[in-house]
Amino acid sequence: MRLPVYVLGIGVMAVAVSAGILTHPALDHGHRPAAEDAAIRDQDIAFYAARAAHDPSGAIDLGQLSALYLQRARATGDNADLLRAESTARHSLRNRATRNHKAQAVLTSSLMAQHRFAEARLVADAMVAADSTGVAQRATRAEIDLELGRYDSAAAALGSLALYRTDLAVAPRLARWADLRGRPEEARRLLREARDEARRRVDLPVEQLAWYQLRLGDLALHHGHLAEARRELETGLEIAPDDYRLLSAVARLEAARHHWRHAIDAGDRAIQQALDPATLGVVGEAYAAIGDGSKAEEYYHTMETVVLHQPGPFHRAWSLFLLDHDRDVPRVLAKVEEEIRTRQDIYGYDLLAWALHLSGRDVEARRAMSRALTLGTRDAMLFYHAGMIERGLGDAQSARHYLRAALETNPYWNPLQPDRARTVLDSLDGR
Repeated sequence: MRLPVYVLGIGVMAVAVSAGILTHPALDHGHRPAAEDAAIRDQDIAFYAARAAHDPSGAIDLGQLSALYLQRARATGDNADLLRAESTARHSLRNRATRNHKAQAVLTSSLMAQHRFAEARLVADAMVAADSTGVAQRATRAEIDLELGRYDSAAAALGSLALYRTDLAVAPRLARWADLRGRPEEARRLLREARDEARRRVDLPVEQLAWYQLRLGDLALHHGHLAEARRELETGLEIAPDDYRLLSAVARLEAARHHWRHAIDAGDRAIQQALDPATLGVVGEAYAAIGDGSKAEEYYHTMETVVLHQPGPFHRAWSLFLLDHDRDVPRVLAKVEEEIRTRQDIYGYDLLAWALHLSGRDVEARRAMSRALTLGTRDAMLFYHAGMIERGLGDAQSARHYLRAALETNPYWNPLQPDRARTVLDSLDGR
């Protein structure tokens, strides 16, 4: 499931662009190395923390401090900084509730990064109410609507923002909407245009430039273009050699190619920077593939520990991992059924359908899967899940249709499932 890219992705990027997150006013970023940017950011955090401690009743310094915490959370994957960003932004807003756009933007993005989308929507509503013409505010609310499955609302908002397609707060949201509707080429074009615009912005830290390469690489990998994915990710690593998000994507790429040792090497480099659950899962599966079951279980246990200590709802990547390994299916199903009440996006319905299928409830799974396919998203994982559900229902024709669609869309969507899909197709065809 393609979740990690968005956990600290578009929302945080938009805050940096629209709210003016910069380092100390006397300093100019330029395109410095990531390590230098990180050192300056840490100095700025100390600077604004001292100012805020001296005047805790103020709002501006607290807003700037919350933005810097959020920026560091994005770069390092540190959940503690994510919580600091949220609490500091709330403090700023308590001191000044009106005309405090930066703190509102940080609070919205920190809630989004924790997957607390319903709460984030309330803050975004207040932002739009305060400035109904604000491009970044409207784009942020549209992204939240995508996450909540409010697609009609998101479509209307993003349609009204089409004239701002080169705006860095808008372009990634338009790209995601295009990809969700089965238009990957449009998504790729929008992201490349945004990436080129970002390169012209000397005020953006290098990890934000690298983020566009990550998105392009992830998009290519998602649609089975492995050579293109490698080029985009390598370009990103030239910009930010230790970026854990890029290294994690490389690990996924190498696992898709069954280059297990390379996947382990890239994944371990990423884990040294941030304990990302999805990366831990990839490395664990790579060890399992080369026959080191004890090492695999070690990574799986660490993955579980990290997930249980993360803020926000149950981690979807962890839920999918458990289902794919036939572990703790009843608990996952209960968690998914709880979440789907408020977050009714296509990937939530896909997760629900897969959990129902593995629970032997294929009639209900088919209904949920039809909701997951409603946008026409070209995602091999969705097609694979649909095909296996149809097979469970005994509809061989529909099962063939979806399993072939999965293999045609992206024969590398998962290290193991494409071979399973081929085996099932052979059995259905009597081979």
